[in-house]
Amino acid sequence: MVERYARKEMSDKWTMQAKYQAWLEVENAAVKAWNRLGLIPDEDAKKIIENAKFSIERIDEIEAITKHDLIAFTTSVSESLGEESRWFHYGMTSSDTVDTAVALQMKSSLELIIEDVLMVMESIKTRAFEHKMTLMVGRSHGIHGEPITFGLVLAVWYDEMARHLENLEQTMKVISVGQISGAMGNFAHAPLELEEIACKELGLTPAPASNQVIQRDRYARLATALALLASTIEKFAVQVRHWQRTEVYECEEFFAAGQKGSSAMPHKRNPILTENITGLARIIRAYAIPAMENVALWHERDISHSSTERFWLPDSFITSDFMLHRFNSVISKLTVMPKNMMKNLNLTGGLVFSQRVLLELPLAGVSREDAYRIIQRNAMKVWEEIQQGKPTTNEKGESLYLQYLLADEELRAKLSEEQIRECFNYDYYTKNIDAIFKRVFKN
Repeated sequence: MVERYARKEMSDKWTMQAKYQAWLEVENAAVKAWNRLGLIPDEDAKKIIENAKFSIERIDEIEAITKHDLIAFTTSVSESLGEESRWFHYGMTSSDTVDTAVALQMKSSLELIIEDVLMVMESIKTRAFEHKMTLMVGRSHGIHGEPITFGLVLAVWYDEMARHLENLEQTMKVISVGQISGAMGNFAHAPLELEEIACKELGLTPAPASNQVIQRDRYARLATALALLASTIEKFAVQVRHWQRTEVYECEEFFAAGQKGSSAMPHKRNPILTENITGLARIIRAYAIPAMENVALWHERDISHSSTERFWLPDSFITSDFMLHRFNSVISKLTVMPKNMMKNLNLTGGLVFSQRVLLELPLAGVSREDAYRIIQRNAMKVWEEIQQGKPTTNEKGESLYLQYLLADEELRAKLSEEQIRECFNYDYYTKNIDAIFKRVFKN
């Protein structure tokens, strides 16, 4: 299970101890609120705050009889108190305690996820500036397109992560909501001020209106935010897996001394971490479905949501936390091979410069259609040479495509040799990288 490898700081937030401790925090906040409103005497409130305790073993014993976890909890706590126990859980319903407590757990867990995202962004930024001008080929449909830089790829990643950061920060406001509104949310047994005081004590915002539960569109917002984040991390992981393919071999997951790739083939160096990330992303996305289905509850509430939340809430947070740390390790230690990137960039004998030449012809008075015809027919000759395994450069180091273009009489009637050769300049494709980086990284 992922939990075995997750950060203890995250997994500890979803233990039974943490769950009941959050319940106790909510109950104590309500006691303090009732005390401020004049219902609970100072002495009784003091005794509850100082002495209220619970025993997980005792809760389990009681629940085996009552079949109700909240009642088992309040009974266990009451056993640690005296007559003042009559004020414990006064005027509240189970979901007031449970949902408000879960809000505390979600809030503190999401704070860790946001820290993780900032960590990943910083690692991406570091590698982006390291390889800002490292040339590589850009691909569409998996086919070579035009020259780009590895730094530009990472700048795109950083920008995408920045959107997730903003989404998670907005989601934090959506989920950091509590309620102490009573059995049907009508405040019949407790004033609105009780909820306002208690929520302020807990660092939460009171739900403007509630029935018997915190509305599950808030939880679904969280689930989908984590699912979107997971999808982006998977996107990055899939890219790394492609780069590590033997035929490409432009980047590679760090391979430690003593590491083994295969029980049968000693030469193997496999992208196991990014493959693992791909699998984890599928699980995190899958949890978005029950979270969205939980939005539609019967009337003021049912408990069809409860069973799924016992799974997807802790698992989504723990798995997301693990996945982000795993990816951070991948990107921060990623082995980048600029020479192989350049080798691949030159693999198609200069075809990556085709658009550059194409755009010169209209400037020389050639129609777009004629220009495309001239450029494409020479490109097709290069593809045929590549299919036959012929060299893509001559003894002078000139690319095959350049050779064909220089020999094309129709093209030479419009462009000089110097103009054509200038089109095969990599600097043309990196001239705006600095400006792009200023837009993305700002500082």
